Amino acid sequence: MTLHEILDYFKDLQENNQRDWFKQHEARYKDAKSSFEVFVDILINEIRGFDPEIGALEAKQCTFRIYRDVRFSKNKEPYKTHFGAYIAKGGHKSPYAGYYIHMEPGSSFVGGGLHMPQPNILKAVRKQIFADPNEFLQLINEKSFKAMYPEIYGEKLKTAPQGYPKDFEHIDLLNHKHYSIVSPLDENIWQNPELVTKITEAFKVQYNFNQYLNEIVNESIA
Repeated sequence: MTLHEILDYFKDLQENNQRDWFKQHEARYKDAKSSFEVFVDILINEIRGFDPEIGALEAKQCTFRIYRDVRFSKNKEPYKTHFGAYIAKGGHKSPYAGYYIHMEPGSSFVGGGLHMPQPNILKAVRKQIFADPNEFLQLINEKSFKAMYPEIYGEKLKTAPQGYPKDFEHIDLLNHKHYSIVSPLDENIWQNPELVTKITEAFKVQYNFNQYLNEIVNESIA
């Protein structure tokens, strides 16, 4: 199955998100999953070329399950309608900043950084930014980074984190609950012969940002 055909599968799943339909088309799902994992293995190899610290990984360690946890959700649809993979040291359950690829009809994107960091890591990131905000500002305002990842993504506190002065000049940098970034992908990219090159370049732009965060993570879990 081609990557673009995976999107066609998800479009059908969006319209038929039921266990009976999924079971009837299980072979198609397995084909889609296998093709996506081949693609992720290629990306892992490309990323290792400029970020060897991700270590020896396989796609199965990085990809997320398609099955949704509906126990505490109003949305009771049993299946996700996308594939996602988080490529970081230790795989998708890693505390480290890494590289994320999201494949979904009309909503594909590349991402990275720290999403839902552990409380001790979040506190350590805030502490480091507070101590030297200029270092972080240089990273996120670097020209190529800013063009691709214009803002820190995700929820923010409405006021200063506990223990920090509200009048701190860069308090907005400390209010983030996540230090993650995203950049949307045009749906046509999945048919582009330069797909791997383009995604790899998008990940390279993240490298210094992720390295900054991972130095903090290393100190936090030592």
